[in-house]
Amino acid sequence: MKEIPTPTISLLPALLPRGGSHPVGGTTSSQQPAKVERGGIRVSWAKHEDEVREAQQLRYSVFAGEMGAQLTTTLPGHDIDLFDDYCEHLLVRDELSNQVIGTYRVLTPAQAQRAGGTYSDTEFDLTRLRSIRERMVELGRSCMHPDHRHGGVVLALWGALFEFMTRNQLDTMIGCASIPMLHNGMVSGDVAASIWSQVSRTHMASIEYHVRPRLPLPVEQLNSQLNVEPPALIKGYLRLGAKVLGAPAWDPDFNSADLPMMMRMDDVPARYRKHFNGV
Repeated sequence: MKEIPTPTISLLPALLPRGGSHPVGGTTSSQQPAKVERGGIRVSWAKHEDEVREAQQLRYSVFAGEMGAQLTTTLPGHDIDLFDDYCEHLLVRDELSNQVIGTYRVLTPAQAQRAGGTYSDTEFDLTRLRSIRERMVELGRSCMHPDHRHGGVVLALWGALFEFMTRNQLDTMIGCASIPMLHNGMVSGDVAASIWSQVSRTHMASIEYHVRPRLPLPVEQLNSQLNVEPPALIKGYLRLGAKVLGAPAWDPDFNSADLPMMMRMDDVPARYRKHFNGV
């Protein structure tokens, strides 16, 4: 899912991957009128490349600027990869400045076929998910501007995502949830090993959905006894009913360990459904 962790916040505590202007994304119905939310933010789906560029600029600022990711990009100051042209891009804007302050990208089943797979396929062997791919989307590249990491932006993003899933009769979301490899100011795989040890005991998916990392983090050789909490974003996914699909992969470019995760619409607890229209 490639997202930067966010603080514990609001109603869903602990939530949270040319030239010219032309339509972007695939054939799935995402293009709905922009919606103004409480708190002066506006939610919309990118319709043209210049809007996607705004999301890519925010992603670069967060991933490279804050997380220190080593990004290979074709346009300076933008986080661009080969999947962007196949994805729908969800944007949250500040109503006053019109600045993009939050984003998610969504890769639909049809577009994943055209792209030759998902981003998650590059990090994991997803063979066991083949039976659910026809109604499975991949979420990724989620991030928020550091001045706007509050509950309103989180709820706006998730409300639009859940409405998208319902409207298009899709029922499963997958993605890679990142764990920064830092502990007490030092790079350490022990953090990821400890978090993996915790979630593997309590939130594993059924064995028929287990996947394998292509570049495994050697969790068996690391200290998994650190007293660390999972990133806020991962805790939020788990509270929404998400499951972990297997051991983490090592992503050297983002200096992170990536957990494969899956969320099914039917597993969202009733106490959270009221926050999302159509769920």
